[in-house]
This record gives sequence, structure tokens and C-alpha cells, in this order.
Amino acid sequence: MTVTLEVATDSWPIEGGFTIARGSRTHANVVVATLTEGPHRGRGECVPYARYGETVEGVMADIERLKADIERGLDRAGLQAAMPAGAARNALDCAFWDLEAKRGNTTAAALAGLGPLVASVTAFTISLGTPEKMAADTAKAASRPLLKVKLGGEGDPERIAAVRAAAPAARLIVDANEAWSQESFARNMAACVAAGVELIEQPLPSDADACLAGLERPVPVCADESLHTSADLERLAPLYDAVNIKLDKTGGLTEALKLLAEARARDFHVMVGCMLGTSLAMAPAVLVAQGADYVDLDAPLLLAKDREPGLVFEGSTLMPPAPELWG
Repeated sequence: MTVTLEVATDSWPIEGGFTIARGSRTHANVVVATLTEGPHRGRGECVPYARYGETVEGVMADIERLKADIERGLDRAGLQAAMPAGAARNALDCAFWDLEAKRGNTTAAALAGLGPLVASVTAFTISLGTPEKMAADTAKAASRPLLKVKLGGEGDPERIAAVRAAAPAARLIVDANEAWSQESFARNMAACVAAGVELIEQPLPSDADACLAGLERPVPVCADESLHTSADLERLAPLYDAVNIKLDKTGGLTEALKLLAEARARDFHVMVGCMLGTSLAMAPAVLVAQGADYVDLDAPLLLAKDREPGLVFEGSTLMPPAPELWG
């Protein structure tokens, strides 16, 4: 039976906006690939990311280019060679996983060789702003067990101290999104040590991170923008203590699971993260979360509305996806 492909885009408002070192956004713009075979339908959502040269229009065109190949029988295994890692392949790869599960009357977790999925605690993101604004935002989320704090370079020690004062009991991760420099590293690291920060994501630009090999890292440092697929791990091994696996970077769940296994074999700590998408984009990453030290899949909590059905959150506890959503 022939598999058919449809591609669509959606825009989802972000509650209160979202700011990181590279800029601000008011909407999450996503692309959804839908594969249909008879009565069975599989969906995958991706978030095109300008940092990697992606646009909504470009990603949709990349997916559409494989329409004829899919109708001729291209499957998930063939997809890995047919398209490079990135958002477009992620949408298709996750749609194939979903279709395979529906077609086989099973679950994506079972197809991946995993046991029943369990709930996990996700980080909750504090958007970049002035120390005063970030402290006020943190105070509203102070009861959450794990906070992820967006940083921006200049003034970060004050931001870190303000957030810690506003949430004295929360565990903290910080994410600089490449905004630090080699010169500011030690000062910012000291502020993280003083605040009891557990993990620092991507402090330096990805093309300037070689110096991390010679810098003291009393707080573990995690590769995000520097990491895309398992092919990057060898270079990153002397530079980073942890890696952030995002399906939009790996090009889907297939490579993400491979990356997870290889990162573990190299003794990296593992975070599973996300771009700003809906529950449909988060659901496949829940499989990776089963083997992660840190889970950062809070994007649906940052949206003004989400898909229905969406993922269920009890506070910061993320429940496994229902089959009606994905997998």
C-alpha cells in the first residue's frame, strides 16, 4: 500500500514571549509532516531554526522533495541517507516512527526496544532579561524543582545571583547560547559555582570552543550548538562534560537514540532538549528522556496554547505521550 505525504505549517503563540541571547520571539513556527498508509497516519513536527540556516519555507520544500521517493517506498532507514540531519529530516523521521507504531498496533517505545515509558521531571525555562525581570519570573516558578536560566553575556553574574535569590531551593541549569567569551568565562563560572549551578550549556560560540580543553570546569559544561549528531562526539570529548540531544539537530529520533547510546559509551552526561514547539515535537524526545540525566522538554508549558491532545504535565513532571498524540 502506498504511503502518501502531506506537509503543513502552524504558528503557536508563546505566553509572554521568549528571549535568549540571539533575540526574542512571540510565536513558535513549526512544520508538520504527515504520512498516511491506508487507515494509518503518522505525524512528526519540527522547528526550523535560523541559527542553522533553516526557514519554514526551506524546510517544507526539503520535505516535499522526498514526496515521490516516499510514494515509491523510501522508508525510515533509507531516509537517513536521503536527507542530512536537521529539522526537515526530524519531521519525516518522527512521522515514520509514528506510522510504524500505528501500522504494527504497537508503540514507538517497543519498536525502539524500550520498556514502558516512565514520567520524568523537566526543567522549566526562565527567559533572558534584566536581573530584576528574571528574579520576578523566577519567583513565580520557584516551586519547580529544576529551572533552566537563559543568559546573555554581559551582566550574567548578576542574573545568576538574582535567580538564585528568588528560588533558593530549586536546582539550576544555565544556558548561555554561545554568549560568553574566553575572557569572561572564569568570572561567569565563579558566579555559577557560588549559586550552586549544576550544568552550563554552550557557554562559548561553537566555532570558538576549542579553548574549553584548557579551562577549569568546576561546573560541568554541556555542548548544545556544538553538537548535532554522533559524528561530533569525538571532537567534543576533551571539551565538554555533557551533551544536549535535540531531535531537530540530530534529524530525528533514529539518530537521537544512536547519539544517546554513543554519548553514554563515552561517559558524557546527557540532556535531552528541545526547540520551541508543541507537544507533538516533544513526544518522540520522551523516548530519549528515558536515558537522560537532565530533561528539558518544557516548550508546551511556554506556549499560550498547545495541541489537543497534548502532553500531560503535573507541575514539572512530564507524563509519557498518549498514542493519540504520537507513538
